[in-house]
Amino acid sequence: MDGNTKIIDLNGNTIMPSFIDAHSHIFALAKQLLSFSIDNLTSIEEILNKMVEYRKGNKIEDWFIVNGYDCTVLKENRNITKQELDKFFPDIPVIIENKSRHNGIVNSKALEKLQITKDTKDPVGGKILYEIGYLEEDAFINALKKVPLPKIENIIRAFSKAQKIYASYGITTAQEGVITAELAQIYKLLAENNEIFLDLIGYMEKNQVEEFKKILLEHINRYKNNLKISGIKIFLDGSLQARTAWLRTPYMNEENYCGYGIMENNEIEKIIQKCKEENLQILAHCNGDKASEQYINVIKQVVELKRPVMIHAQTLALDQLEDVKKYNIIPSFFIGHVYYWGDTHIKNLGLERAEHISPAYSSLKKNILFTFHQDTPVTAPNMFETIWCAVNRRTRNGIELGKEEEIPVLDAIKAVTINSAYQYGEDSIKGSIKEGKKANLIIVNKNPLKIDKNDIKNIKILETIKDGKSIYNSNVL
Repeated sequence: MDGNTKIIDLNGNTIMPSFIDAHSHIFALAKQLLSFSIDNLTSIEEILNKMVEYRKGNKIEDWFIVNGYDCTVLKENRNITKQELDKFFPDIPVIIENKSRHNGIVNSKALEKLQITKDTKDPVGGKILYEIGYLEEDAFINALKKVPLPKIENIIRAFSKAQKIYASYGITTAQEGVITAELAQIYKLLAENNEIFLDLIGYMEKNQVEEFKKILLEHINRYKNNLKISGIKIFLDGSLQARTAWLRTPYMNEENYCGYGIMENNEIEKIIQKCKEENLQILAHCNGDKASEQYINVIKQVVELKRPVMIHAQTLALDQLEDVKKYNIIPSFFIGHVYYWGDTHIKNLGLERAEHISPAYSSLKKNILFTFHQDTPVTAPNMFETIWCAVNRRTRNGIELGKEEEIPVLDAIKAVTINSAYQYGEDSIKGSIKEGKKANLIIVNKNPLKIDKNDIKNIKILETIKDGKSIYNSNVL
């Protein structure tokens, strides 16, 4: 022990390695902090009333952006329509973003601003239901890109608050799941002004490598001012709860409908080949087992990739696990789906298929390294809740969904620490407490290995330490 050593009495609390976010969209969380949330509202009437009330109390000059919408919990059992929005908001464009971020509802004024008419054709990988103002997948994503960003000073404040939220959940390494060329300019500004205090790992939008070299070259595959660009993100299908995930067999009560894919094999192969040539990582959004099949089959053609990741892997099938292992694909399971949308998945898939969403234990048995994530802002970056979901597999309605896929607590902790560090190629410096590694730590009020597994989600983060410095303190210590 030398003179620089500081001894801290934990007073019976527990120290652990800090958490590593395997997949999320931190900038989207920052944007949501600047918009109006209807999270947890369960009726259309309540949503409309709250929106009217919010507008009365706030100056909305242009777009009225609403987030936190989840039609699967609405008492009416249907989506809001543009006609209902038009009744209360005929004069300003309104866009309501689904929690999944795969679809949304817009009013007539928004359709006008977006230049969408009844004759506008569906984009590849998306749908427009003009009559009710519903936009799905690429149609919705394209619409969001046309909505003006907030003022930069507001973005900087919101981004700082978003980072503090991550730190409050014990996270010291976060992810920006997909960065467009426009967003790259903002990240360049954030980095140059030292506004990033977490380690932040970003992934480029497809076909943007050359553009990124002009903007963020010094961040590609290396940290500078805490920002690193590690690869490319692609989307191969949609959302399971929205029934746009691409399945091998049809959804329940749909004789022929299996969802749909977004990209052709040859385009995927070109992008993956580019990753191989440029020493970049590939992340692919795959919710349905058909999308997983497509991804696996293309990887077979390219091989020897840099830690390829399958994001979400909701219905990754048991018969696909051998290839996942053979080609060193890392599934990153959105395990919280079991709790948040497990009841919906039972309706959409049937009980037998729903029991095997996020097949963590089946992967564990085959020695497949996997990670867990929350896809923030879809759900909060709550790692202990995620661990709780993995070891209990309980839905909101209390159904134990796939008990055989429950995993031990220690393995769930590894999925958000050392395994996530491995996913980023940073396991030699992060993910565990070991001499020579970064002092990225959390102090918590209970030892997750020594309490009832049902109580894990109630563990409190007391302090988050990054590189030896406290970046969050609950003031309990």
